[in-house]
Amino acid sequence: MIRTMVVDDDAPMRLALVDLLARDPALTVVAEAVDGLQAVELAGSMPIDVVLMDIRMPRLDGIAATRRLRELPDAPRVIALTTADLDECAYRALAAGADGFLLKDAPPAEIARAVQIVAGGRSMLHPVAARRLIDRYHRTGAPRSVAARSRVAGLTPRETDVLRELTDGLSNAEIAGVLGMRECTVKAHVSRILIALGVGSRVQAALLARDAGLVQDGV
Repeated sequence: MIRTMVVDDDAPMRLALVDLLARDPALTVVAEAVDGLQAVELAGSMPIDVVLMDIRMPRLDGIAATRRLRELPDAPRVIALTTADLDECAYRALAAGADGFLLKDAPPAEIARAVQIVAGGRSMLHPVAARRLIDRYHRTGAPRSVAARSRVAGLTPRETDVLRELTDGLSNAEIAGVLGMRECTVKAHVSRILIALGVGSRVQAALLARDAGLVQDGV
């Protein structure tokens, strides 16, 4: 069972998300939070695999809460949810360490599927957010930066292979199959890659790899 937490200050929306996840036999909702501060407190006191995180909330918003969650010893994976400002929210959520980004009006099946994908070690982006993210990189001239190439150059050849497959959106198990490695070895490589690149999530690592020219841009 994938242990999930729903974080949203809007009670009807929070209950709707809880009900949605409860319908999937592979998921179980172990906690609910009304704001980011409560979410961080709960995640620090119980094992949670994936958090559905609202962006706009009182006391501590979803962006700041995601950063704090990423600092926990057993950090849960985070899917950011919002209803508006797709561009800016997506960029800020990913920069904070979110593993996925969806709109709240996404079909129920898509949200449940996103939780399973993220729990499995992959990333999940709303398709429009993914396209705009790549477009924004082109407009700002960020790709192929010297700093990004320098970070990637510090990886071992095997870590570079893992990063290349990770950038294609493969899970640890899939990377293991492609590269002929054990899944636990891939997991260890991914952990070292994130530390070496100075990033907090697989999404950020993938963007940096594109920035460095390790792979071709695409959606």
